[in-house]
Amino acid sequence: MTWDIAAFYQFARLPQYRDLQSGLLQSLKGLGARGSLLVAAEGVNGTIAAPQGRITEVLDAIRAQTGLALPEVKFSVAEAQPFKRMKVRLKKEIVTIGPVYADPEAVVGTYVEPEQWNALISDPDVIVIDTRNSYEFKVGSFRNAIDPGTDSFGEFPAWVRHELGGKKNRKIAMFCTGGIRCEKATSFMKHEGFGEVFHLKGGILRYLETMPQEQSLWSGGCFVFDERVAVGHGLCETGHSICHGCLMPVSPEERLSPAYEEGVCCPACAATLSETQKASNRERQRQFTLARQRGKHHLGPVEG
Repeated sequence: MTWDIAAFYQFARLPQYRDLQSGLLQSLKGLGARGSLLVAAEGVNGTIAAPQGRITEVLDAIRAQTGLALPEVKFSVAEAQPFKRMKVRLKKEIVTIGPVYADPEAVVGTYVEPEQWNALISDPDVIVIDTRNSYEFKVGSFRNAIDPGTDSFGEFPAWVRHELGGKKNRKIAMFCTGGIRCEKATSFMKHEGFGEVFHLKGGILRYLETMPQEQSLWSGGCFVFDERVAVGHGLCETGHSICHGCLMPVSPEERLSPAYEEGVCCPACAATLSETQKASNRERQRQFTLARQRGKHHLGPVEG
């Protein structure tokens, strides 16, 4: 079976958001959808997969119950279901930047369409910033982009104040996976006094969906938060996997390394894991293998 995937977000006032969780979950499960939908007073943010031909019904159900238009939706296709279950979560923020002023309903930077993005980031006077986390940057990014070295988006404001505080008159171009982090990031930076702040409309996913590969300035894959791990041009899967030793993405090339052992470790963590940890991972991998052979899905330990 082929699965249609929709990634979307919308900032909007949703004071009644706590009343939406149960109805949304029931409707989406009823349509055979799986994925994650975050709902907060500031809007919605989701990536959802549905059986081929039903993704429109899924989006219509969300629109009907939230009253939102969901104007920016990125579509892709997967041969296997990329999610284990359907989750609808109530959150304080649909993307967490922390206790700073960031209100995309009030102010954001200047949107740049994918067709104009190459010219902007090719300008040597423009500072190009990847607002994502370091493990995402490692999988792929735009040429000459700066990696802030963050482990979570909540660290981004402190990095901006420390590294860019004296560059508020420079042109700054930012990008993220689907556009949502840049909405918060540019809103924060405009409030901090940065003058010319630009962000890629629709994010990396829209760029990879619409930009011909021969004209692209993107290198590598784009990390996504589901079992596809990463996608490339045309939003096709890149063959990345997740290391069960450190939970970091692993490229097909890295899996050829002598330091890689499936389900145990990868080049990033092989030297840091103890032999006891590796033995535990090997046993877990053995259980995975046995479960596959028996036609079952071994979930491993349940998170508390």
